[in-house]
Amino acid sequence: MDTASSTGLIKTIVYLIIAYYVVKFLARLFFPIVVRKVVSKAEESFKQQYQSAQQNYNNNPQPNRSVKDEIILETGKSNNPKSTKKVGEYVDYEEIE
Repeated sequence: MDTASSTGLIKTIVYLIIAYYVVKFLARLFFPIVVRKVVSKAEESFKQQYQSAQQNYNNNPQPNRSVKDEIILETGKSNNPKSTKKVGEYVDYEEIE
């Protein structure tokens, strides 16, 4: 059975460090290109969705609202203020020696 040598361990550590820096360099080089492609594809998708929505809207216009239609918004304000309830008494504890 072979035993691990210190030179093999050092070589492995050096290879891992070199691989780390190579991957880091390549990521800095190619990451902006990949991001640009993803963003452009998303932009195209949004444009297509917008155009199809516009076509659907133009083909099926909404009926005009009459004067009778109203929108009423109710706010959450109430005339009764919230009451504060006492849950219990305060008990002061003392340490016994």
